[in-house]
Amino acid sequence: MKVHILDDWFDTLRGLPCFDTLSTHEVTVWTDHVDDVSILAERLREAEVLVLFRERTKVTRALLNALPNLKLVSQRGVYPHVDVSACSDNDVLFCSKQPSGSGPNYAAAELTWALIMSGMRQLPQQMASVKAGNWQMGVGKTLRGRTLGLYGYGRVAKTVATYAEAFGMKVIWWSSKEGRARALANQQTVPESREEFFAQSDVVSLHVRLKPTTRGIITAEDFAQMQPGALFVNTSRAGLIEEGALLAALNAGRPGQAAIDVFDREPLTDPNDMLLSHPNLIATPHIGFVTEDEFDLQFSDIFDQVNAFANGNPIHMINPEAYAS
Repeated sequence: MKVHILDDWFDTLRGLPCFDTLSTHEVTVWTDHVDDVSILAERLREAEVLVLFRERTKVTRALLNALPNLKLVSQRGVYPHVDVSACSDNDVLFCSKQPSGSGPNYAAAELTWALIMSGMRQLPQQMASVKAGNWQMGVGKTLRGRTLGLYGYGRVAKTVATYAEAFGMKVIWWSSKEGRARALANQQTVPESREEFFAQSDVVSLHVRLKPTTRGIITAEDFAQMQPGALFVNTSRAGLIEEGALLAALNAGRPGQAAIDVFDREPLTDPNDMLLSHPNLIATPHIGFVTEDEFDLQFSDIFDQVNAFANGNPIHMINPEAYAS
């Protein structure tokens, strides 16, 4: 089959073990990002299979209508960027393995911890200072004895908790009503109220999936409860935060710092963006999942879906009606 892979910006997949599983297919890898539907349609006009790199490219009705040869879209995880109804209307099967049965995303957990360390010890600022010949520029904070508030009671948050405990931090939790109940059943510390959770935490780290019910769950009122010296960390999704609330909170000094890996608009390449350029923000360009190990794990699943479809036994179907037709 003619398989096209989008948005492999550093041409990483060809060097991973999982890529060999596509050896029986004609594979084209695109290493840049394109939003223009007409350009995408021209590039992909012969594609029978479209492999997506997370949420980097939107699969819209306009794009699908322009790809008459397309039979399968394969990816992994959530899919707010894919018009599933349009896939069905065009007889395109959409397959996406959900990570519920797999282990934690250790890459995301490790980046979260790196951002916590960077924020509390002012690592980017200290590095910039010494390289500029200015030596020390301020005084950081020790993690031992401080409180980490984890918002969300899932696999990544639980992994981050083990790192925190190894560093001697106290861990407290907040989540949905069901998540808090699970945490309490596991003898974890859950404050009496949401306000206490934000007020007690020296660091708050957000670990929630973005869906309609969680969009904007972190509000200006939540930030207002945080300590002036606290750090807010987000390696999940920018849409979990009320629009404009983080920038306003940093301007107000509660929290004192933020360290984030995700933005409302990605890729964000404007150095003058008001949030990105804020002096109290540490930022990375959505690299929480960007490791060779995580790519090989995720794309093994994605390529398995391609081969299963080619063999007439599709798996992880989101719109099975498209295959039946």
